[in-house]
Amino acid sequence: MADSTHSRPPNLTIEVCVDSVESAVAAVMGGANRIELCGNLGLGGGTTPSIGLLEAVKKALPNVPVKAMVRPRTGDFVYSKEELNVMLEDIFVFKEHGVQGVVFGTLTASGEIDDVQVRRLVSEAGSLEVCFHRAFDMTIDPWTAWETLTKIKGITRVLTSGHSKHATSPEALEFLAKLFDSAKHMSIDVLPGSGINGSTVGVLCNALLPHGLKEIHLSGGNWTEGSSAHRREGMGMGVGGSGEWGVWRTDEEVVRKVRDFVDKICAGEERHLNNISIALP
Repeated sequence: MADSTHSRPPNLTIEVCVDSVESAVAAVMGGANRIELCGNLGLGGGTTPSIGLLEAVKKALPNVPVKAMVRPRTGDFVYSKEELNVMLEDIFVFKEHGVQGVVFGTLTASGEIDDVQVRRLVSEAGSLEVCFHRAFDMTIDPWTAWETLTKIKGITRVLTSGHSKHATSPEALEFLAKLFDSAKHMSIDVLPGSGINGSTVGVLCNALLPHGLKEIHLSGGNWTEGSSAHRREGMGMGVGGSGEWGVWRTDEEVVRKVRDFVDKICAGEERHLNNISIALP
């Protein structure tokens, strides 16, 4: 069992998305204090995790809050009636297994928030925290999407890269700052994610802490070499690229670099400008 109380309570929450017990433990040992649990994270952004994985992670990290992804497949976020029913059932089951929250996002074919589907999912979530994930970044108009989401009571936060062209939040700081300012008097938080690591977190925090930044999201993961010594020629696992025989894992050191940087910023020990760390006198 991993020690999930190895560091002082942070001033800024770090959420790490993982898809295995090994990655969950690595994330927490690196300094994460909340887990977003997924399945198949390296494949198109992750899908709904199994109950077996959830229970194993809770056993390994009993004091760490877990949010569960609710996504029945990879691909787009336009879901059929049957797929929506699967998502509703998954939320019901996750409630029974004690997750802190659920993570989902549904869109219309024209790139707008599917208000009807989202409201049904939020209603099923009940008292659970609800995060609308980066389907937000796929919308045709982010401000219309934001207005729609803010009108749905029960949505706790929106995970976003800031609708940036290259899908990384450090490249969309101006938009994110405006989003934070808009959320100040609402019961909904902004959770920046994508492209956050030890090299970019300083600029992100420097720009967004004055606007109310409270938490960040990252994976800290990459494909690692699998253990299979026998790899039949011409055969693979259907993943393609570097993950053909690989395993997706969160890197503890990547998370730790972000944690150390964040703690120094919040403690006022360092000022970060343009990725340069300057010690205060």
